[in-house]
Amino acid sequence: MRQRDGVDALPGGGKKRPGRPPRPAPGPRAPRFARPLTPAGVLGWTALSAVAPGAAHLRAGRRRTGLVMISVYAVLLLAALAFGLTRSLADLTSFVGDGMMVTVIVAASALALIWFAIVVTSYAVLSPNRLNQQGQVLTGIVVGVLCVAVMAPFALVANTMLTFRNTIEDIFPSDPNVPTAAGDAQDPWGGRTRANFLLIGGDAAGNRTGVRTDSMNVASVDLRTGNTVLFSLPRNLQHVHFPASSPLHKQFPNGFMAELPNGGLLNEVWQYANDNPQIMGGRNKGPQALMDAIGHTLGLKIDYYALINMYGFASLVDAIGGLKIHVEQDVKWGGLYGTAGTIRAGYRRLTGEQALWYGRSRVNSDDFSRMARQRCVIGAFAQQATPQVILTNFEKIAGAAKRMAETNIPRHLLQPLAEVALKVKDARITSLQFVPPEFYSGRPDWAKIRQATRKAISDSARPPRQAQTANVSASPSVTGPSAAPTRTRVAAPTQTPTRNTQKAGARSLDELCGL
Repeated sequence: MRQRDGVDALPGGGKKRPGRPPRPAPGPRAPRFARPLTPAGVLGWTALSAVAPGAAHLRAGRRRTGLVMISVYAVLLLAALAFGLTRSLADLTSFVGDGMMVTVIVAASALALIWFAIVVTSYAVLSPNRLNQQGQVLTGIVVGVLCVAVMAPFALVANTMLTFRNTIEDIFPSDPNVPTAAGDAQDPWGGRTRANFLLIGGDAAGNRTGVRTDSMNVASVDLRTGNTVLFSLPRNLQHVHFPASSPLHKQFPNGFMAELPNGGLLNEVWQYANDNPQIMGGRNKGPQALMDAIGHTLGLKIDYYALINMYGFASLVDAIGGLKIHVEQDVKWGGLYGTAGTIRAGYRRLTGEQALWYGRSRVNSDDFSRMARQRCVIGAFAQQATPQVILTNFEKIAGAAKRMAETNIPRHLLQPLAEVALKVKDARITSLQFVPPEFYSGRPDWAKIRQATRKAISDSARPPRQAQTANVSASPSVTGPSAAPTRTRVAAPTQTPTRNTQKAGARSLDELCGL
């Protein structure tokens, strides 16, 4: 075939009429919408993709990509649901571990970025450039807000976990010289079946030198069952003795300041040890001195201590929105005659300051009644500081905890301790107070105290029916061999006396505090 004058010529001299240009080879075409999307449609599909990733891609004709995204999301969602349904509350204690906390922080940060990318790509695949200028501006602003909204929950989780981790690092020591329980991951308690924790309420303040330990309780916990006995010691217990291993044993062989008939109170031991490092062999030995004294008094080995600054406790109460307390009768507080205010009888929601003074007021009261009120305040706090309240006010609670807490519980025991705490929550809690008329602070019968301690621990290990048959009870004011502890449940608001006038009969914390 020849070509002449721009016209195709056939071999026989004939001419071929000019035709249409050849069609291009078939290839992939850009996706087309069934109907053009409006700004509302673009926003709707983008928002849907934030909940169901891949929806916008399907709408835009990117079926393969959309199906892959939806499938991956569905698999991950089902896996997360299966994980949640197969985990028990005890399994969640693993989140207290440092490694798990870091994992959660990293995972939450990564998910925030992934969801940001999902929203942006879903918006872009819908071709918002086809909209008019006003629609593009409007959808761009709304999608920007949507990106922030979908990232916020993950950012909250990461920030909360980071705050929790920082709080733990500030409160719980990691120094290898700190007393720790020998053991491994299988047995973090080193073969022990019982641990004794000294819980201290201190009243350090800006206008006062040092720390006075006005509230001292020992929680003796069965690590297998969670059954717990609370031993309360009065602040004015006089002339305590120290074990031979303590430097104060040589300093006070006849008892702490035994030469002072009205001195040598238990709440002075901590500060004395801190003020005399040359005797103790180092600085800040107050906690160890108090642990030695109380452990020797009860015939127990005190493993760990936790100090709560009472003035910091007021901040903690405010952080959860106050405490509901059932006040049996008016309690005046402040000064010698209650000139600062009065907490009226009845059910009251107390502020942090009011709750603090409700447990500390001596007006028309005595130390033993004050001890009972303090324990009821602690019980009310334990009942009302629910997981929902803690999560809602976590930042405030963490800030208050940093300012008020001191302990020697090592960081690696947090997860095992959390597991024990879950057991204690559903176990039997019994209590024993060493107060008159069964025990006199000025003339302590040390053998009687140790005997009552042994009996209380022995009774706590009995089944409930046997414990009741043995006349086990829990009276915050009258205790001893004849009135040993009985089961108490940490529950609701409190009803407490203002004077030490409880009857000698067995009374549980439920009865005393209105739990």
